[in-house]
Amino acid sequence: MEEKLSRSRFKRVCVFCGSSTGKRNCYKDAAIELAEELVSRRLDLVYGGGSIGLMGLVSQAVYHGGGNVLGIIPRTLMCKEITGETVGEVRPVADMHQRKAEMARHSDCFIALPGGYGTLEELLEVITWAQLGIHDKPVRNTPEGRLLLLETLEPRALALKV
Repeated sequence: MEEKLSRSRFKRVCVFCGSSTGKRNCYKDAAIELAEELVSRRLDLVYGGGSIGLMGLVSQAVYHGGGNVLGIIPRTLMCKEITGETVGEVRPVADMHQRKAEMARHSDCFIALPGGYGTLEELLEVITWAQLGIHDKPVRNTPEGRLLLLETLEPRALALKV
């Protein structure tokens, strides 16, 4: 394990996930398991800045495990997505576009946990950037390394009115 850590080219992992925990316990379990893995590998977390939902679970678990945490959140979402304890550094930005750009700039790779349309949109944007050659950072949402886009959506998101 120690040899694996020293060879890692990743230092900062961006995690896209929901501001809700969803209806299935497996989402919460996956968030905690991912946070524990980041801590065990001494990887920093970059995330959407919220203190609620899966974002809150991941950030608090990484922070309380001794990891560094950088949250990037649009000012317009601060009153909605920050309702409890914030951990690490929370950096307010102007809008969603700047949030995604800053998250990408501060990250070496991307992982997506379940979420709603926002999570899917963030994931699709970094996939598109990779396809266009804007970055060459890995993008994953399964342990096997496959991208399952519909698996990323929490089922309740499909019922939302837009």
